[in-house]
Amino acid sequence: MSDALHGLNFNRDDNLLVGIETSDDAAVYKISADVAMVNTVDFITPPVDDPYWFGQVSAANSISDVYSMGGKPLTALNVVMFPSGHLDMGILKEILRGGNDKVIEAGACLVGGHTVDDNEPKYGLCVNGIVHPDRIITNAGAKNGDALILTKPLGSGVLFNAVRSGKFSMREMEREILPTIASLNKTSIDKALVYNVHACTDITGFGILGHLVEVVLGSGVTVRVDFSALPFYQGAADMYKKGETTGSNKANKALVARHPLRVERELLHHEQELLYNPQTSGGLLLALPKEQAVILLKDLHDAGVPDASLIGEVVSGEVGLVVS
Repeated sequence: MSDALHGLNFNRDDNLLVGIETSDDAAVYKISADVAMVNTVDFITPPVDDPYWFGQVSAANSISDVYSMGGKPLTALNVVMFPSGHLDMGILKEILRGGNDKVIEAGACLVGGHTVDDNEPKYGLCVNGIVHPDRIITNAGAKNGDALILTKPLGSGVLFNAVRSGKFSMREMEREILPTIASLNKTSIDKALVYNVHACTDITGFGILGHLVEVVLGSGVTVRVDFSALPFYQGAADMYKKGETTGSNKANKALVARHPLRVERELLHHEQELLYNPQTSGGLLLALPKEQAVILLKDLHDAGVPDASLIGEVVSGEVGLVVS
């Protein structure tokens, strides 16, 4: 997308507080001294065959972009592509039911949408929310001395592919993993906003290292990640060991390789691949003062976010990313 947009001239508006410059999760436009509008859109192809789970996961993924800016979602529009001539409309109804359930859980209102006929189902939301203009969180505010918290495990991308190829059980996926993937990041951001969060993003298609690169470049800092502290979904490492991968791993690795990266520990092949694994409806990555991060981590665990982990820190040095 960045290559396609390169060279285009964009309208400048002083009320546009967050645009495309920092590759943030959503745009923010100032409406008044106390209110700014948060706008985002996202849609995905089915990560699993079950239409209700598809709707939940996709909606949670879309809504997360408002949370990652520190905002509150208010309205949502369905974005639907569906092969009406080939699939039963009951499938679409279940997709939309799953999405609507997540919108309701977020406290927002589903207000319409747009549908086109397509060869493959795709579903997501255009979400609108609000945030105070002085309390916007971007991915470009991390500061030296911050600690990094990740609120969900990594590895969803390879597990989705493994279910399709028969290497991983859908029953286990549904029982142990999908409830976390489909969970909203609402509790995490609600707890985090009590503290001085300097930067936030959600971990999605670029994988943990790809999104950390955005934080590093946007903030002009060095980030050190402790590989042993990263949480992974059960079975994700084993799937890479068994030869499963994703279509985005190679591209994500190439993206990160364009920027300063130093790996200070020996990683096996499957461990390296986990760092580039694309996520769907991933967790929030939060940067905040170290002493506050320790307290927030306990708050998150007590509030039912058990996988939240301290995964690294922002340190002094040249702009770059270190895996230790």
